[in-house]
Amino acid sequence: MIFITMTMISQTSSKKSNQSNQVFYLHDVTNGPNATVAQIVGITGKVWSYNTFGTFIMVDDPITLTPNQYAVQVGRAQGTISVASMDGSTVIIVLSFVFNNVQYNGSTLELQGASRQRENSREISVVSGTGRFRFVKGYAVFETVSYDPTTTRSLIRVNVTIN
Repeated sequence: MIFITMTMISQTSSKKSNQSNQVFYLHDVTNGPNATVAQIVGITGKVWSYNTFGTFIMVDDPITLTPNQYAVQVGRAQGTISVASMDGSTVIIVLSFVFNNVQYNGSTLELQGASRQRENSREISVVSGTGRFRFVKGYAVFETVSYDPTTTRSLIRVNVTIN
């Protein structure tokens, strides 16, 4: 019995040491010729928006390691957002972080989950990955750092923790 307990403690400790954390920034533009977000479909007769039930949105945001919009891109956040709650407070996110930098070129992180978009901090699951991130699991915390209604630019910090 003592041997089993010691083995379990050892396994728990080793899992923690494999945990890694990285902060990314998504640069989101909702209008204009350089838009990285587009409302694709919604309910007929209703305004298609982030707050309207049934709206389906495509995303292709640049990913950087700093908040500077002119920083070197390390990849793209590509996927879909669908407004899933009647009051528009919850969206379902299915997003791939597709990396193109030297360190992770061709690798992806796959994120998925319900995001309560009116909260300052929104957590969704990292469900898998490819390349250097094959078989990872974890979570990602999204925080809107800034939004400029004039340019429709949002800066979103994504703190990713994976095992």
